[in-house]
Amino acid sequence: MVNYYDQLGKTFAALADPTRRAILARLELRSASTGELAEPFAIKLPAVMKHLDVLDGAGLIVRRKTGRTVTVTLR
Repeated sequence: MVNYYDQLGKTFAALADPTRRAILARLELRSASTGELAEPFAIKLPAVMKHLDVLDGAGLIVRRKTGRTVTVTLR
């Protein structure tokens, strides 16, 4: 059985951070690589990757790897 309250908590926790909300807003327009998503932020790529891990864990994004490029899409 799926624990919906746990998933709902993950979703709200992911949306609580303004950087993650900004990433989702960019993904509303189109899919993007991790590097493209990191460009507008004053944080390093590993920090953006951690934000993407949280969004992925909440089921809000999908990541696909093609060669060395990781493309992120809004779910």
